[in-house]
Amino acid sequence: MTMAFSMLLVSGILLICLEIFVPGGVLGVLGAVALIAAMIVSFAAFSANAAMLACVGIILLLGIMIVLWIRYFPKSGIGKAMMLSKTGSDFYAAEEGLEALTGQEGETVSELRPAGFAIIGGRRVDVLTEGEMIAKKTRVRVTRVEGNRVVVRKVDTESTATIDSKGA
Repeated sequence: MTMAFSMLLVSGILLICLEIFVPGGVLGVLGAVALIAAMIVSFAAFSANAAMLACVGIILLLGIMIVLWIRYFPKSGIGKAMMLSKTGSDFYAAEEGLEALTGQEGETVSELRPAGFAIIGGRRVDVLTEGEMIAKKTRVRVTRVEGNRVVVRKVDTESTATIDSKGA
């Protein structure tokens, strides 16, 4: 029984440590189950006092491991490789200057199904239609910009819709 206790204890600790490198939670849960099983097996392997001492020891060991992990892992070589080196305050979520494209016209350089590329304002831009397919080398106008999303509409369709709404 002491062998089973030792195996469950070591495998539980190893599985919890491996959880950092293999995300998903499965290894951590298996490690926790192994440690709980080690606590249960300790009551069959040892006297009641020794089993209680083993359970308290496992809980203290986990606490110490967590504190050491939080304190020293981020400073290690592996920890530095896995973590961001910047605070993120200087990261840009959206490409700058896209808002200025609103209302400008350009030409598609690929088919828009409904996404593709167009040359607008002298620059190649990743664009999206409002759901329609637009052929290559078709004139388009930027209707709106939402973050990195540049939404375009075929120029002929837009001008026809404007004439129809005025004539009606």
